[in-house]
Amino acid sequence: MKSLYTILLLVLSNTFMTFAWYGHLKFKELKWFENLGLISIVLISWGIALFEYMFQVPANRIGFKENGGPFSLVELKVLQEVITLVVFMLFTFLFFKNESIKMNHIIGFGFLILAVYFIFKK
Repeated sequence: MKSLYTILLLVLSNTFMTFAWYGHLKFKELKWFENLGLISIVLISWGIALFEYMFQVPANRIGFKENGGPFSLVELKVLQEVITLVVFMLFTFLFFKNESIKMNHIIGFGFLILAVYFIFKK
């Protein structure tokens, strides 16, 4: 059960972080954001990123072996990176429809999946 909680919290965490890091690139399309300066955009993104930490920290605490969780530190990091890429790709497909996935992207993601396999292999 801790595995599931950890993964769900990491998905939520990465969803907020993706919006904080890349969502602002779409702000100019929103009427009330179009004239904001860089400092304002940074502060808004920082506010969004706060929620990322509210999910990331508990995910790591629940999931870490030394706290009774199922994952080593390396496993947690690899999980987080793969979840980040999955969330990022979904975000890209939904909000940046002009972006395309090329064969080298697919191959790179395949290598990341292989990395997960080897990290978790006992």
